[in-house]
Amino acid sequence: MTAEPKAKVLIVDDETVVVDVMGAILAKHGFDVESASNGVEGLARAMEQNPDIILLDISMPKMDGFETCRRLKNGSGTQGIPVVMFTSHADRESRIEALKAGANDFLGKPVDSTELVVRVNNLLKVKKYQSFLENHSKILEIQVEERTRQLREALLDTVQRLTLAAEYRDDSTYIHVKRISYYTEVIVRELCIPPQEAEIMFYAAPMHDIGKVGIPDSILLKPGKLTMQEFEIMKTHAAIGGRILRGSESPFLKSAEKFAFHHHERWDGMGYPQGLKGKETPIEGRILNIIDQYDALRSKRPYKPPFDHDTAVKIITMGDGRTTPSHFDPAILDIFRANSGRFREIFEIHEEI
Repeated sequence: MTAEPKAKVLIVDDETVVVDVMGAILAKHGFDVESASNGVEGLARAMEQNPDIILLDISMPKMDGFETCRRLKNGSGTQGIPVVMFTSHADRESRIEALKAGANDFLGKPVDSTELVVRVNNLLKVKKYQSFLENHSKILEIQVEERTRQLREALLDTVQRLTLAAEYRDDSTYIHVKRISYYTEVIVRELCIPPQEAEIMFYAAPMHDIGKVGIPDSILLKPGKLTMQEFEIMKTHAAIGGRILRGSESPFLKSAEKFAFHHHERWDGMGYPQGLKGKETPIEGRILNIIDQYDALRSKRPYKPPFDHDTAVKIITMGDGRTTPSHFDPAILDIFRANSGRFREIFEIHEEI
């Protein structure tokens, strides 16, 4: 069994005899003793050796004990070291000044050997207990952080799997959910959305089409163009998604609800399900509107071939009769235009095989 290391005591006093006597007493009781002859040297030794306790005289040349104690208690790495101050002037004013300087205890000269050892041992016990509490607190913080991380990862894993479950019915859109997160990341970064909120959006955006679980396969997977009645049923997926995600306390699901319910609203008010106009649509809907349009244009669908990047950008920024720039938030459209190259990269990296 490894022996516990000796406690280190630093004695700071300009009187050699006092240092020798106290050092001998403490060494006899199992302490490792070092010394310094003045306050300046004592500060340097304390920084270098990190003693467990400091015995500090008040009356010294160069820097008195009061100032030395103040600097120890204000210093980086030394503020937690217990300090016992001693002097031959055992007056009330000296004691009060010592305590004001940050001293943990006070001894008068000549120092009684038994009292010296008892005071030192008591302060070391207090320090040890304080260190235990600090370390225990840090351990608890780490455990709480780890548990929080695990719970967060479990939530995100559940969210992602539910999202994929909704999309998996349509093989052509399975990889679409991955791209949506990265497109969203580009937009929110340029909008200077705070990091925590941006991260929530990164994970929430792919849930925008979760309402498709309520659409019949005969419509969702129809190889040809939808009839007007079928299209009206298809449009209900936005409201269905909003209802599925509504009422949660999770910030991820709260954000996802906005993405799901509002991603088909248009800046000019001609979208659905509510026909909101301009900034009446939450930012999530305005972001997803343009992202979803780009990805849909680039992707192969039963009713259309995929368009190349340049054609998709041209349709969004200039219009093609069905799609016009008036559908999109002008600020987000400008961001899309300036970052269209990044959209191309995202699509090509995560393209269907």
